Amino acid sequence: MVIGAGGHGKVVVSTLLAAGIRVPCVLDDDREKWGSEILGVPVRGPVRDGLESGRVGVLGIGRNDERKRLAEALNLDWAAVVHPRAWVHPSVRLGAGAVVFAGAIIQPDTVIGRHAIVNTGTLIDHDCVIGDYAHVAPGVQLAGDVKLGEGVFFGIGSTAIPGVQVGGWTTVGAGGVVVNDIPSDVTVVGVPARELEREGNR
Repeated sequence: MVIGAGGHGKVVVSTLLAAGIRVPCVLDDDREKWGSEILGVPVRGPVRDGLESGRVGVLGIGRNDERKRLAEALNLDWAAVVHPRAWVHPSVRLGAGAVVFAGAIIQPDTVIGRHAIVNTGTLIDHDCVIGDYAHVAPGVQLAGDVKLGEGVFFGIGSTAIPGVQVGGWTTVGAGGVVVNDIPSDVTVVGVPARELEREGNR
């Protein structure tokens, strides 16, 4: 089953169906979505109905913090899913609940953390580490040996040069170019990517 009936959940359902995996239902807490369908799969709720142990699930939640909360709260066997039109080298290690969408390429000896998202058309080169609950958005390009910490959001179309590290729960804005290590819990934007000024530091 898929948890989350929003836009990200729709792409997760699409990926599962493309991989030939039956999706019995989508669970969501939004009552207005109950009784609808996503790509022919019924939407039911609430999410607490997914607490039954022994069931296999995938999180269709785009927000990293919410994905972590649900992963820790729900007693499910989490499946890692790869779209058949992605290319993932056999040496890549995929954590439980990780999803890899169409067009992604992941090169040798990369590690993808638990419930991490490798989104559409992303290119991840050799020896990268993508932390638990991180989200690598569509069109991202990571050179070799890049390390993204837990919960990092690497925005659409962003890039990173070889060997840089991005600390946990940091956001890299769309189109940013990371050329130096970035600390945890900040937002960086631009070319090269620099930290946004915080209100208290102006």
